[in-house]
Amino acid sequence: MTTITNTHSVQCQGRVVTRPEVEDFLYAEADILDHWNYDGWLALFEPGARYEIPTTDYRPGWSPHETGSFVDDDWDLILARVKRLKSRKAHAENPHSRTHRLVSNVRLSQHTEDSFRVAASFVVHRARDGHFDAYVGWYEHVLVPTEDGLRFRLRRSILGHESLAAGARLSFIL
Repeated sequence: MTTITNTHSVQCQGRVVTRPEVEDFLYAEADILDHWNYDGWLALFEPGARYEIPTTDYRPGWSPHETGSFVDDDWDLILARVKRLKSRKAHAENPHSRTHRLVSNVRLSQHTEDSFRVAASFVVHRARDGHFDAYVGWYEHVLVPTEDGLRFRLRRSILGHESLAAGARLSFIL
């Protein structure tokens, strides 16, 4: 994990991006996901982006591509995941789980001239089939400012769990 400083803004692509702007982006994404609006969620990505969830034994500095992951989606796999989740073929999510996301401790740092890093903590509560699970962890995102707002270049969810409970499924977007 790259050290993320607690700055109030970053300079990116000739403009200042503020922490409140990033917080609003992450809060809007949480609401989109809690309402199962996958077209809205997909619109938050730049083409060519990645979506990753490393395994629970992930350590900072490891490559999720080499050490294993629950999700390691390139752009084509993100598109396929959204298509599947929107269809009735997503049996593990038909009907949809009830989810509620909390996002906090948002921190920004410079990454490159055209992108910046965001770290944030999350809790995702999930109710399904009479079970209630809480998924806790942190995000390590790379965001890009565009004319249409912020977009994900990398969306990475890192679980804080030592392992997932028996029956816990990552059949939804974490």
